[in-house]
Amino acid sequence: MSADRPTLPPVRLHSEAELARDALSAPLMARAAKLARWAERGVPVGVGGEILQDSLEAATEHLGLSADEDGPGYAAEAWQLAVDTGLVEIEETADEAADADDLPDDAAVGTARPGEELGMLTSGSPQDILDIWLGGMETVLADAVAPDLSDIADQLAEGGELDLDAIDWNPEEEAEMLDGILGNLYLLTAVNEGAEQDVPLPALAASMIVPDDMDEPTDDILEEVSEAMMRLDDQFRVLEPIGLVAYTPVDEALIEELDEDGETVLPQGPGGTAGAEPPADADVSRYGLVRLTPLGLYAVRARMLDAGVHAPAVGDLTDKGADVLLDALPEYPETLAQAESEQWLAARTPADAARDLLAAARGDDERAPLRRLAAQQTLSLVSPDAEPALREVLDDRQLGGLARVWLAERAATGIPEPSQEMIFWLTVDTIAAQLDSATEDAANELRELVRSLTDQHSGFFDTAWRVDHPATADVLEAMGRLHPDKKAAKEARKAAFKARSRKAD
Repeated sequence: MSADRPTLPPVRLHSEAELARDALSAPLMARAAKLARWAERGVPVGVGGEILQDSLEAATEHLGLSADEDGPGYAAEAWQLAVDTGLVEIEETADEAADADDLPDDAAVGTARPGEELGMLTSGSPQDILDIWLGGMETVLADAVAPDLSDIADQLAEGGELDLDAIDWNPEEEAEMLDGILGNLYLLTAVNEGAEQDVPLPALAASMIVPDDMDEPTDDILEEVSEAMMRLDDQFRVLEPIGLVAYTPVDEALIEELDEDGETVLPQGPGGTAGAEPPADADVSRYGLVRLTPLGLYAVRARMLDAGVHAPAVGDLTDKGADVLLDALPEYPETLAQAESEQWLAARTPADAARDLLAAARGDDERAPLRRLAAQQTLSLVSPDAEPALREVLDDRQLGGLARVWLAERAATGIPEPSQEMIFWLTVDTIAAQLDSATEDAANELRELVRSLTDQHSGFFDTAWRVDHPATADVLEAMGRLHPDKKAAKEARKAAFKARSRKAD
């Protein structure tokens, strides 16, 4: 396997313009921008840019949240985001130099006014907007893994020092756990593109805790999953307003009901035992449902790229050579491979694209059959204007067969008949490429192809073992494993032995 082969499946991202619109409309970001504009006349702030009580009430009213009991909290969060992202800037006052410990809690130590970044939200590029949003998203992620403030307040109220062990909070472990959860959501989104993306919270928590080789989770593991699930419930409630996830919280009534009984919040499976998956007849939404938004998919990928992870996206290969394209496409799902190919082709003329693809498809290495299959699939999207480029390789041993297929599918005239040697070489090459596919559908298609070949060509194996292709012996061995007829399978194995003996000679 190539060392630089993608380690994550590719994803299809929305355009930067669409993502920027999503970022601006995320509730927390929209409120932060609204408060930043509101600060034009100057807003007195405390240490760290904290909004003071009188101003907080005015900010809450400005956001139209006065009637909401959580309104002041939403306003404070939006204000802090505006400070953290530079949407507002703090001008120091004389009191700023004083010892903060000597100042009253409601003392103003600075004045906040709109910052330069606020202008970027209206006059900047989509990427400028996304950069500001990403900075805010990192702040919100940090908030999501912070400890429960009530626990800290209790410790400090008792006159003690902050003891992280006493509140059962490890910042590194919390951040690592959330990163792992977001990574799992990313994988599920990539693999199930277009399918229902909502993931039940119990299953997501279990994916990080239950060992892969554990058939039946123990009570201790289930309790750990339940605790993680409730922690995730708190975290996703924090992450949703910034637009990272779409989240249906755990039903409060369910939490109260199970907490009263002293049980875990996990759903009950057969026999009344708790499990990591809701029973089939349960309303899974009661246990919490989450999915990455398109903006969240973009954000998680951006964080992975910053961490040095190879996280491909459709469009990454548009400016790359045909050799890079053909090496990557076999790892892409069919729909994304086509989308990547279409973008690559759109940047080139049909004839140039065809010549580049054909040149990159040549080779006798192990990956060559896969490259030629990818080339054939990409060439199927090329317009008839590429015909001269395909005719140029009709006599090429490695490319002549696929060129004839392309021309025949477009009803071109004057196509020379292929030799038997070329037909068999193309057959071996095609099967060799399909052998590298791990999908069940591909295996079934290959099984049918093997049966069809031997049914249509009597004495197929008598000729096939002589084909001068690096993968001939491997292909014949595979045909022996796949063919349902015992006699034909035995003939395939004998032919494989002959091919290896011939190669050794």
